[in-house]
Amino acid sequence: MKIEIYTKLHCPYCHRAKELLNSKGLAFIEYDLSNKPELKQDMIKRTDGMTTVPQIFLNEKYLSDSDGLFQLEHTGKLDYFISNSPNE
Repeated sequence: MKIEIYTKLHCPYCHRAKELLNSKGLAFIEYDLSNKPELKQDMIKRTDGMTTVPQIFLNEKYLSDSDGLFQLEHTGKLDYFISNSPNE
């Protein structure tokens, strides 16, 4: 399973999203736009136009932003997606 997250250093939503992923013991690749702003265009393209962070991907497919991630967690769907995601 491959989890990727686009973040910025001083973004409280990014910190919350990473804390949730960490609390579930999930490893992720972080793309910090604070240090590499050139990655923002890649993120926008991958999300079909989203410009805010965080943006989270599961196995190369767009999963959600921070609010959506917590909604998935609240409804139990996050665990479903993770448990049904093939390991890479």
